[in-house]
Amino acid sequence: MPLDIFIPYWGDPEYMKETVKSVLSQDSDDWLLTVVDDAYPTMEIHDFMMAIKDDRVRYVRKDHNAGITENYRTCVSMATEDVLVILGCDDVLLPNYVSTILQAHAQYPEAALIQPGVQVIDEDGRDVTTLVDTVKQRVIKPGGDGRRLISGEAIASNLMHGDWLYWPSLAFRTDNIRKVQFRDGFPIIQDLALIMDMVYNGDQLLIEPTVCFKYRRHSNSASSTKLVDGSRFAGEREYFAVAAGQARELGWNKAARAAQLRLTSRAHAASLLPKAVLGKNAAAVKALVRHTFGK
Repeated sequence: MPLDIFIPYWGDPEYMKETVKSVLSQDSDDWLLTVVDDAYPTMEIHDFMMAIKDDRVRYVRKDHNAGITENYRTCVSMATEDVLVILGCDDVLLPNYVSTILQAHAQYPEAALIQPGVQVIDEDGRDVTTLVDTVKQRVIKPGGDGRRLISGEAIASNLMHGDWLYWPSLAFRTDNIRKVQFRDGFPIIQDLALIMDMVYNGDQLLIEPTVCFKYRRHSNSASSTKLVDGSRFAGEREYFAVAAGQARELGWNKAARAAQLRLTSRAHAASLLPKAVLGKNAAAVKALVRHTFGK
């Protein structure tokens, strides 16, 4: 059973080439790769992909730029295998990624999501340890050793306190992810919104401790750019209100309270306030103060 790997492409061509090469370098041959080019302005990746002579690799270029949410939908619609991955076009698979995911799925076929171990890198590919990732992995992430399944209100509350998952590293059961939709109106937090919809549907998450993925953090990402001016947090507040409502409908009062409190999200906004103040960005200060202390 091959692992369906999708790369919705829009970004730096050199990062993208590294990402594709990491797929080609897997220690397991049991994979399929589909690149969905969202009409990137240059044809460099088109030419790069056309030069790859491998029957497991296909390349699709859209006629016009549809945006990341629509490209995610395209990837899911094209899946033919039981398990799929929507890989970031600047992230890197370690050689054991495919074998790790397939082994985990074989042992826990009921898991709708698989979160493997992740190593964080910077723009230059160097291993880094950031405060954000330290908090995610050591404070928020559920403790325990070995592979473990989590589901229900426990994981819903946990993720509402703080999203410690790494979206591009996640593997999904194709039939389960197709039961939900990528929500419009949440371009930065759409990954968490989809995952929470799966959790509210009763899906289980498998934590796989084996490190097999390199997640790239850099200042030019869409989410990082929007953090600077505080605009990201307006969408977060709106989404957390939606998530709280979903939890209340299920009678998951603990999860609803966690969504209303959004403690980690508030702390994140508060940590950005000094930079906004020093930069004399009045609009950013106002947005961050509202998110930190408002309802």
